[in-house]
Amino acid sequence: MCHWTGAEDDRQVAAKVKKAPGEEKVQSVSSWLKSLSLDQYSQVFADNDVDLEVLRILGDKDLQDLGVSFGHRKKLLKAIAELNGAEATQLARGPAAASDAGGERRQLTVLFCDMVGSTALAQKLDPEQLRELMRSYQQACGAVVEKYGGHVAQYLGDGLMVYFGWPQAHEDDAERAVRAGLEIVASVKQVAAQSALQVRVGIATGPVVVGETGAGDASVPKAAVGETPNLAARLQGLAGADDVVIAPGTHRLLGGTFDYLDLGEHALKGIIEPVHAWQVVRLALAEGRFEAAHRSAGLTPLVGRAEEIDLLLRRWEQARSGEGQVALVSGEPGIGKSRTTHTLRERIAARPHIAVSYQCSPFQTLSALYPVIDQLERAAGLTREDSVDRKLDKIEALLAQGSEDPRSVAALFAQLLSLPAGRYPPLALSPQKQKEKTLQALVAQVEGLSRRQPLLIVLEDAHWIDPTTQELFDLIVARIPELPVLVLVTFRPEYAEHWSGPDFVSELHLTRLSRRQGAQLVDKVTGGKPLPAEVLAQIVAKTDGVPLFVEELTKTILESALLKDEGNRYELAGPLPPLAIPSTLHDSLMARLDRLPRVKEVAQLGACIGREFSHELLASVSPIGEEVLVVALRQLDEAQLMVRRGTPPAATYSFKHALVQDAAYTSLLKTTRQHHHAAIATAMTQRFAETAETQPEFVAHQFTEAGMLPEAITW
Repeated sequence: MCHWTGAEDDRQVAAKVKKAPGEEKVQSVSSWLKSLSLDQYSQVFADNDVDLEVLRILGDKDLQDLGVSFGHRKKLLKAIAELNGAEATQLARGPAAASDAGGERRQLTVLFCDMVGSTALAQKLDPEQLRELMRSYQQACGAVVEKYGGHVAQYLGDGLMVYFGWPQAHEDDAERAVRAGLEIVASVKQVAAQSALQVRVGIATGPVVVGETGAGDASVPKAAVGETPNLAARLQGLAGADDVVIAPGTHRLLGGTFDYLDLGEHALKGIIEPVHAWQVVRLALAEGRFEAAHRSAGLTPLVGRAEEIDLLLRRWEQARSGEGQVALVSGEPGIGKSRTTHTLRERIAARPHIAVSYQCSPFQTLSALYPVIDQLERAAGLTREDSVDRKLDKIEALLAQGSEDPRSVAALFAQLLSLPAGRYPPLALSPQKQKEKTLQALVAQVEGLSRRQPLLIVLEDAHWIDPTTQELFDLIVARIPELPVLVLVTFRPEYAEHWSGPDFVSELHLTRLSRRQGAQLVDKVTGGKPLPAEVLAQIVAKTDGVPLFVEELTKTILESALLKDEGNRYELAGPLPPLAIPSTLHDSLMARLDRLPRVKEVAQLGACIGREFSHELLASVSPIGEEVLVVALRQLDEAQLMVRRGTPPAATYSFKHALVQDAAYTSLLKTTRQHHHAAIATAMTQRFAETAETQPEFVAHQFTEAGMLPEAITW
């Protein structure tokens, strides 16, 4: 088994100590740090004017900038969350909205898990034995849930209810829930019991209101109110022993990520319409996230990336001629990095070459060489049914493609893949030396493959790379100029790559599509059938040139009842309402906001003003101080959620994407929205009267959304 984690690369950064001019200002912060046994950071917090107000909105990147080590950042972030407590829900809300504290509208994936045969166990076991068994069972389930970023909302005796998407959203919450369900099935079998434990799992995704119940009583669980929890519970009842059964909404979000068994429609108690259910069999075999997502659906023709593809093709030709190249393709989520890579692979498919693809995973960021292990298993064609000897034979055959003596390194690869290596001489190496030898063997394999044919190496989603895979690619990139190899790396802007600079490295940052290109992409999705002009205009305006947003919003509209298919065109079936966020994008948008939990509530308040707002207006309705507000808005700008023009207090801000504004706005309870709109309208009429006179429709809109119709009519 592979035991390296790359943890030896983590650095403890010592802060420079100097006398802070405002040290007395952060004395309480120093005491707080001391209580956590982290008082070595007191001076650097003081040097950077971190008082209690600023402390409460610090994020991971802020702590990293202050020189806090990885482990201590995790400890501090947990402590900050506890420090904020219930107060965090009050930010950007006034007293009138206090009764709504802790409640949010969310898209949630709910998992219900229930132990099979628990009644019979209770009859067989002594109560103390049963108690210990239940504790072990719950611990096993809880560990899996924590691994995938879920939240155990309630333990229900022999079952549990889990939320994915609250309090922290992830862009792949439905996938996380299903992975957790499958792993819970396997994990509980390791619990010491008279016979292997079995569970039933039901999973559903949909809109809920989630937050505090019981007037803030901590003994009462956080409750998600809506049909989704009930549907998940009913599907759990439908499942057989060790089955994971999912609802249509979850299935739609997962695409081809898993293999399924279609269970057909079922009438479920408490659910009005019959529900189509699927049993999840296993994780599907696919080269990467992009291929898995599009297994069951075709690709929309590429729009607006001709120059980028031409550049990559030129770099490929240089690599084929022996001038090795590295192409760094960066861009925000949904901008088309994987689609561009896929197109390059299509364009060169007919030319002799070898392609090797590595997919980094958000679930394996600390698993040493996970992308490499995954690639080797796929390339060798290892299956669950293969015997150990059969697997080793396949590994040797794979290694023979790049090595004249595959058995000389086969033991290293067997260890890497956690296979018994009894057929080879013992390695007798220290863990560090074994790691070095394995990395050398992997680089040698790349060199060997490139001697056979030009080699394309694709590293997808490098922002999730583990430290040891990073070390491997550092070694590969150093050898590239001498090899007929193109290394293509895709990543998001937050990834701190360090390969750029040399002549053989090209940087390609994908930008948004123009409005014309966005309209062209809509036309591709509709199959050439024109949409009503007002519908097309809303799609283009809301999606801001992000191809994924364009595709998903267009598909959502086509699947809705808004349009009538007239054969050669679409017509509106009635009045056009504001377009809702597609369920396929909701988790991704909320995840961007949830990364900054305190700052998110500033974004929610700004969203009530509009896509664009002034610093002065926001400050006039925000309950937090000017200094903290400036920090919060700076963080939103740095997180690329907003764009700032000018310097506070004469600054204006705009949401980078209209759909991000929609996500922030729709996550608020309706009563909270009304409170915010009333405060904004009052501020406009009382403090910004001259501006209000020139923008009466804006004031009227705010009064309307506040439910103050007489005032709205006046304006």
